[in-house]
Amino acid sequence: MAETEQITVADTSDGVGGNTDPGRPVNLPVVELLTGRGFITGKSGSGKSNSASVIAEKLLDNGFGLLIVDIDGEYYGLKEEYEILHVGGDEECDIQVTEDHAGKIASLALEQNVPIILDISSFLDEEAAETLLTEVAKQLFAKAKKQKQPFLMLVEECHEWMPEKGSMGEVGKMLIKIGKRGRKHGLGIVGISQRPADVKKDYITQCDWLVWHRLTWNNDTKVVGRILDTTYADAVEDLADGEAFLMTDWAEAVHRVQFRRKQTFDAGATPGLDDFERPELKSVSEDLVSELETISEEQQATENRIQELREELDDKNSRIAELERELQDARDLSRMAEQFTEALVDHVDDYNPGRTAKEEERRRQDRFTDAADGQDAGDDAAAEDDTPEAPSGGGFGDAFGDFAPDEGMDSPATADANGESSGADTVSANGHGDGDDAESAFAAAMASVGGGSPKASEQADAGGATTQSGTTAPAGDAAAPIDPIDGSVPEAVADLAADIADLEGKTRRMLSFYVEQGPGTPLNAHFSAGGSGDRTAAYARNRTLRLRGLVEHVGRGSYDVRLDQLLDEETATDLPAEQREEYADRLEGQIVDTEE
Repeated sequence: MAETEQITVADTSDGVGGNTDPGRPVNLPVVELLTGRGFITGKSGSGKSNSASVIAEKLLDNGFGLLIVDIDGEYYGLKEEYEILHVGGDEECDIQVTEDHAGKIASLALEQNVPIILDISSFLDEEAAETLLTEVAKQLFAKAKKQKQPFLMLVEECHEWMPEKGSMGEVGKMLIKIGKRGRKHGLGIVGISQRPADVKKDYITQCDWLVWHRLTWNNDTKVVGRILDTTYADAVEDLADGEAFLMTDWAEAVHRVQFRRKQTFDAGATPGLDDFERPELKSVSEDLVSELETISEEQQATENRIQELREELDDKNSRIAELERELQDARDLSRMAEQFTEALVDHVDDYNPGRTAKEEERRRQDRFTDAADGQDAGDDAAAEDDTPEAPSGGGFGDAFGDFAPDEGMDSPATADANGESSGADTVSANGHGDGDDAESAFAAAMASVGGGSPKASEQADAGGATTQSGTTAPAGDAAAPIDPIDGSVPEAVADLAADIADLEGKTRRMLSFYVEQGPGTPLNAHFSAGGSGDRTAAYARNRTLRLRGLVEHVGRGSYDVRLDQLLDEETATDLPAEQREEYADRLEGQIVDTEE
């Protein structure tokens, strides 16, 4: 590093604010420049960037280090005369860098005294540029605390990072920190802006030296008046290109000066009609670039590895999605198998959940008629040979031939040896009645469709339970009439009460089980009703309840009472919902009370 203590950057100028002889050299102390806080301002074309470049050239001439934050890409012309490292985000730079290079950039600048242009204008992504600048500033501040070496950071368009109004980002906060605390570590900063009114006043008021080029906007001239004087505020509007008011802490007076022209290519000049010729720029040492390229290669390797991992993750996610689809397909197949199994069971039970109650009733009536025809045929046969046979007509065929007898089920009357009717029980070979063993398949078939012929139903409605032989049994456990809620009992409710009353005792007790216990299997209901728990007999009686719409299959072999739904279907147009629910409760209550 050179031992120069001062650098010459301008000459005194004549005019308002001038207090020395015109043409005298103006020198700036190097240490104050490198470690202090400076501010250069002026409207576009007034010469502020030229003044900053002159200061940079004088420092580079004497081997002092600096880092220029270039916002508009106008400082690369310094490479015409100086070996300065140009880093940024495009191929025009010596090397393309990211925030991962921040530490190495700061190390080259402070430890190896390498001048650097950090070209922010070359980044398409503003966020990436701000992140890089923030990290470089942090690294410079951290290393300066250890290095204790004079070093200058020159920041163009500082109002973008340190605005007077609005929120300040991480970059501005870091630059303000350098301005306040960097001096004692040897780290100086110079802010450059064409709009002093937009720059944070906390920064301007702490500066050691300030350069005011031509300003014409009222808000900007007011800043000059507050910091310098109204005389300078008026005169600053008439300054020529390159002229400025120089105010420093080490001089008592404000000087009117004319900055000298920069010696290197002016990349920031407004293009004219002449052909543009890019100067031949000096290249930097391959060793410097190689150190940064190593970081770039490592970064590229990391990015490649990240890309590989992402591709592997995508493959695994695709495999997971495929397995999830296969699992869902398996679940769908399992669900279909379960539904198919239930359909088979329902088919065996002659149950179709999609059939409405009215369709069930019509089907029951058809079977009822067919069963009655079959009974007539059976009675004719019994009259000829005194032996009752299971009906072959009525749509049942031999379907009920395998039903086991069930105690108490209605059975056709059979003639004993003396030609007398034995009622509900059939006489066995030894002459004793045995209901469970002697009950015929015909009795099971008749019980499955509601028990009895139309004639028997009419007799039951008249007040007595009727056997298959046509005799009237006492109606001791028949349901009592339903009390009306408002006026008379609706016909649908009365028909349902009569239908329940027409049930054979054990079948009605199975219905009582569903009312009291809720969903259950026919075997449990049959056993609770006093039956033997035989599967065939249980499902034969349960079928009677199902075909009359009194119970429904609720899944997994269980059934539940459905009086309220049946009333909804039968009386939906002429009975309020509250009354339907009340009648359903009364019917259920009578079913339970009767069985008790």
